[in-house]
Amino acid sequence: MSQSQSSGPAVVLLSGGLDSMVTAAIARERGMAVHALTIDYGQRHVRELQSARAIAERLGVERHIVLPLDLRRFGGSALTDDIDVPKTGVGNDIPVTYVPARNLVFLALTTAFAETSDSRDVFIGVNALDYSGYPDCRPEFIASFAETARLGTKQGVEGRPFTIHAPLQDMSKADIARECYRLGLDPAWSWSCYDPTGDGLACGACDSCRLRRKGFAEAGLADTTPYAEEIHDRGE
Repeated sequence: MSQSQSSGPAVVLLSGGLDSMVTAAIARERGMAVHALTIDYGQRHVRELQSARAIAERLGVERHIVLPLDLRRFGGSALTDDIDVPKTGVGNDIPVTYVPARNLVFLALTTAFAETSDSRDVFIGVNALDYSGYPDCRPEFIASFAETARLGTKQGVEGRPFTIHAPLQDMSKADIARECYRLGLDPAWSWSCYDPTGDGLACGACDSCRLRRKGFAEAGLADTTPYAEEIHDRGE
């Protein structure tokens, strides 16, 4: 959908992570007012909720909703259950940090928020290149969800379907790091670590930390995020 066809604000799923921060800034750069939705799902890395609030304030979003949805009641993930976060490196299988159907649920909620905000533009910061292999980050999932939203909403059946924007979909983490700096964002505003240390540092060893650090290193840019010293010293 072209900019001239846009109606209402951009509604952004803002987790507080690097990708969602960059995505929100891209929506703002496109001249769209930003409404942001953050889901407090009982995640172990609750620190990202603080980052989401800070990002929303710094980007000047018009409306920011933090919605409680306790997925700990379901469990089944290292982020919502008593399961250790793996720190041995990014593998080829779907890791235990996968939260069952998370983006399916979150996109449904974001679309509901968009429909009540008179918006046709939903933004999500999924990425399918440098990521942990989650099935709900793939382009085919995003395309399928857009069709589901068209069929399952009043706005869709009345001929005003939603566009699901995934501007980082085909970017590497290095590309995303470059976008972060191009947009004038401080990486430290965001939070990616799944398992922060007791003194509030990013662990540096979980999949999310490894992918983030690799991206900034490949881009030749500084990641201002504070990492645990013993991990940081490895220079991974």
